[in-house]
Amino acid sequence: MTTAASHAVPLSRRSAAVLGVASLAGMMMLCWPLLLRVPDSARIDPPFLFLALLPVVIAVVLAEINEGGMDPRVLAILGVLSAINAILRGISPGTAGVELTFFLLILAGRVFGPGFGFVLGCTSLFASALMTAGVGPWLPFQMLVSAWVGMGAGLLPRRFTGRAELAILVGYGVVAAYAFGLLMNLSGWPFMLGIQVPGHEGSLSYVPGAPLVENLQRFAVYTLLTSTASWDTGRAITNTIALLVLGPAVLTTLRRAARRAIVRVG
Repeated sequence: MTTAASHAVPLSRRSAAVLGVASLAGMMMLCWPLLLRVPDSARIDPPFLFLALLPVVIAVVLAEINEGGMDPRVLAILGVLSAINAILRGISPGTAGVELTFFLLILAGRVFGPGFGFVLGCTSLFASALMTAGVGPWLPFQMLVSAWVGMGAGLLPRRFTGRAELAILVGYGVVAAYAFGLLMNLSGWPFMLGIQVPGHEGSLSYVPGAPLVENLQRFAVYTLLTSTASWDTGRAITNTIALLVLGPAVLTTLRRAARRAIVRVG
């Protein structure tokens, strides 16, 4: 029997190292306001330098992974899946959390491996942004976090098959839905001033110079009230239904395509 691991696109050690460094850099770009110690009266402005550097980091990773193991046949599959994901995002733009982008990203990452999943997350969000006029300072962060979703799916244990595999993918889809919302909230929350949530006393804005724990508490309440209990839950439900209903058939189709596209020597 062919194992799930045999379908994955090869990822060289150098590509894996670049992927890890880029992910660490991306996380620092998301969390840097929380790690700074600044005067109480200081103002934190949006990280325009980071916004300029993030696409460069992503481009380097894509080039490195492409050099490592993506031949023209795999690139063709990548292009098709990116286009499908862009269309799915266009017809399900996240209203009430209904977003069909992630289930296909998770399944493709599972079949083709973490490197392919990372690239697909980037290209899917970039293509959908061009189609829906969704290009803005948030796009590099959306691309990076979506890339992590695809990469994480490729890193799931490979020994599970059948119903156990589907159960793991559904569980991962739920976690990924909430993680995506949380990280995207973190990318913009430090720069939103005077946030007030009905039914909650006091501001939930980021406070420069405040202790890390206090800012994390404000952020936790902010993301719980504005995202976790609504949009993110809708996304988690959408992922669950899509993976349960379409997952087995899509996995079979992707693995058939992978067998034809990925040729291993030795």
